[in-house]
Amino acid sequence: MNILFVGDVVGALGREMVKEYLPKLKNYFHPHLTVVNGENSAGGRGITEDIYKQLLDAGANVITLGNHAWDNKNIFEFIDRAKYMARPANFPQAPGTGIVYVRINDIEAAVINLQGRTFMNPLECPFQKAEELVKEAKNRTDIIFVDFHAEATSEKQAMGWFLDGKVSAVVGTHTHVQTADNRVLPAGTAYLSDVGMTGPYDGILGMGKDPVIYRFLTSLPARFEVPKNGRKQLSACLIQIDKKTGKAKSIERILINDDTPFFMGQ
Repeated sequence: MNILFVGDVVGALGREMVKEYLPKLKNYFHPHLTVVNGENSAGGRGITEDIYKQLLDAGANVITLGNHAWDNKNIFEFIDRAKYMARPANFPQAPGTGIVYVRINDIEAAVINLQGRTFMNPLECPFQKAEELVKEAKNRTDIIFVDFHAEATSEKQAMGWFLDGKVSAVVGTHTHVQTADNRVLPAGTAYLSDVGMTGPYDGILGMGKDPVIYRFLTSLPARFEVPKNGRKQLSACLIQIDKKTGKAKSIERILINDDTPFFMGQ
């Protein structure tokens, strides 16, 4: 079976890319499970119920979140009934859930969302929470996908090795820059430090570049905004899994932008 994972959707430009290209990617790769990280999808800060539904309508089966999950207060009005959305499971007391189960035909899969602690706000230990949720999921399925939303590549790699052989894949989000370290670890877990970002191509991590540069030059505060127009990109990865064992066979990166155009079936 195949799992398609689309990296952090940022603002309207990111949503446009999902709407345009996710159906094409699904038509080409025929994934059994499609996961989209949507924590920055509402203007770069959080998610709304309307956007949650838009991402599902575009072809996502599960929406994962991250440290910006709570930035848009609308989330508190719908998260408990959003059964296809996972927020970081290691928030100590929060609405919603950190694990989502999805049945596609005869296959059930679990999607777990965790958040790192290095250079980020302190939360419960993601490693202990991962162990707890993987044990729970194993009672239902061997196909387990983990979105690890973390800053430090060392923490992400540690999670990959910690869960090697226990889950199908550990893929990082949050830093918005696609890394080139995709591989299958020795015990059968697919790993990628960061899947990358879906949104503005000519910004800095999805934000307009001028305020970011100004802040680096002056150390003065500047308001970061998501560009409303301009070139766009989509970052994703495709993971092939043995549905009988839950072990990964391969993981490949996908990057679509003006320099790397969509090449499948066009």
